[in-house]
Amino acid sequence: MIGTTKRLGALILVGAFAFAACSSSGATTAPSAAASQAASSAPSAAASDNGSPAPSMAAAPVPPTAAVTLQGAGATFPTPLYDSWFQTYTGLYSNIQFDYQSIGSGGGIKAITQQTVDFGASDAAMKDEEIAALPAGTKIFHFPTALGAVVMIYNLDGVPNLNLDSANIAGIYLGTITKWNDPTIVANNPGTTLPDEAILVVHRSDGSGTTNAFTTYLDTVDPTWHTNVGKGKEVKWPTGVGASGNDGVATAVKQTPGAVGYVELNYATATGLTSASVKNANGKFVAGSTDGVTAAAEAAAADFPADFRQAPIINGAGDTTYPIASYTYLLVYQDQTDATKGQALVSFIYWALTDGQSAEAALGYAPLPATVDQQALTQLHLVTTGGSPIWP
Repeated sequence: MIGTTKRLGALILVGAFAFAACSSSGATTAPSAAASQAASSAPSAAASDNGSPAPSMAAAPVPPTAAVTLQGAGATFPTPLYDSWFQTYTGLYSNIQFDYQSIGSGGGIKAITQQTVDFGASDAAMKDEEIAALPAGTKIFHFPTALGAVVMIYNLDGVPNLNLDSANIAGIYLGTITKWNDPTIVANNPGTTLPDEAILVVHRSDGSGTTNAFTTYLDTVDPTWHTNVGKGKEVKWPTGVGASGNDGVATAVKQTPGAVGYVELNYATATGLTSASVKNANGKFVAGSTDGVTAAAEAAAADFPADFRQAPIINGAGDTTYPIASYTYLLVYQDQTDATKGQALVSFIYWALTDGQSAEAALGYAPLPATVDQQALTQLHLVTTGGSPIWP
């Protein structure tokens, strides 16, 4: 049985090397008349203001009335967002429950490949070899749901602001920069007194889309990293200690003076940890923010791939662009073997791509660019059961 994730507050209280899992429950009654009416209408004004129009004049997909539980597993980055979405959607349709295990992107890809869940979640698009490993005759759709920034969190008393460039970050994770008062870091922080203190490097121990984005950045900006380490959901780390999930890394850094780690922006915000400003392609030191991620996504939206497998957006152009941005995805089989679950999944994804987008910024996520959101809604028409579209 797949366990559900904890709410964000519980995530922050978890031990340094643990990831969250708990359960949700609720009534299994049919949706109310008001909720059914909402499902069959166009997106709310908030969703429209967010640039997420419906793909056609067709009515929204209608959720099933039968009781159903959708099981999923995968990425830790979107867990707080998904928890919020699941709770809100179940509030609208109490017959639809969600059972999600936050185990990392690698685990999500493995679970959907083995068909042990109804949907997977990953911050890294599936590789060609992972798609080739799917059961014969099946096809996976990638549905983008949000974007996030991968930020450098640190634990240094008396240093509320820190600037890091790509050489600093690569040196720290290669193990060639070992003290906070290294001259190359000091040079980027005039007027700041940095301590003669050892740097404790924290990285992910599980297969992670956050790691994929972070190592794609390092692979892009540093020739030594490219040659000796590379990029991916898992790499052979030159130095440091591992922790499971974004929450594990955040907790480890928070509990360890002198530590540094990489997490998605919302985890840094939730734990109250300070994150460094990172030098972007235009030579500006930019703090991680949803606005900085939005700038990166908007600049790259015209080149969004037809198969939705967008690589992390590294060093996008623009003075305000944050240099490490990444999409997160729901992974869904094109043809749903269980018609009721397929109907529930399609109706939920529609809601997430429309009304759900308006909740993202407050939780530390960047909503989808309007053009990408439109492409995802159009793709949703192609999800079938028994070969027939669920949402014609």
